[in-house]
Amino acid sequence: MNSTKQKILEAAIRLFNLYGVANVRLQQIADETGISVGNLAYHFKNKEAIVSAVYESLFDEFSQILSTFLMSPKLTDFNHQLEHYHRFFSKYKFYLIDLFELDRSYPGIIERWHQFVRKMMLQIRKRLDYNVQRGVLMPEPAPGIYDTLTNNIWMTIVFWIPQQILKGQSLNEERFKQSVWSHISPYFTRQGLDEFVLEVEPSKIP
Repeated sequence: MNSTKQKILEAAIRLFNLYGVANVRLQQIADETGISVGNLAYHFKNKEAIVSAVYESLFDEFSQILSTFLMSPKLTDFNHQLEHYHRFFSKYKFYLIDLFELDRSYPGIIERWHQFVRKMMLQIRKRLDYNVQRGVLMPEPAPGIYDTLTNNIWMTIVFWIPQQILKGQSLNEERFKQSVWSHISPYFTRQGLDEFVLEVEPSKIP
């Protein structure tokens, strides 16, 4: 992708985050990029083409995050993935703001998002099972508990940032990670707690 196209997409993302996809016009994107509408149209024939290109970039970044699943056996592996998720959802805040509008206007995009969400949740559940097997998490206390835990972890990862925006609070990465780990820490074994304190947060006990 040439530099002008990249600048257009970066400008579009900034404006989408500020105003929502539906409220941004081509003229605004051109002004934000510092080019004419004619020059913008040379690279993207219409707004729909820009939206599609932004989402291609979004999905590519999401794929890269999912590809980091279990690159190491330690709890730090998930902590690193959480850092990537925080950066991702901070960059693309507009997605959650425009969720229902996208469902109506861009059904192909929303279906691809659903595919990524399913894979994300599957990874979370597999991660829980894996850490039970290696003795870091206790066995599931009762049927369905870890399915609920999986959903709670997913909800926190995806919706923590818009919650902070609504409350007028900062999008602090450490607080984001702590919010996710707070769901998991009650299920640590002694081994898991020791590993968490040593590897993830040496100065804190969950």
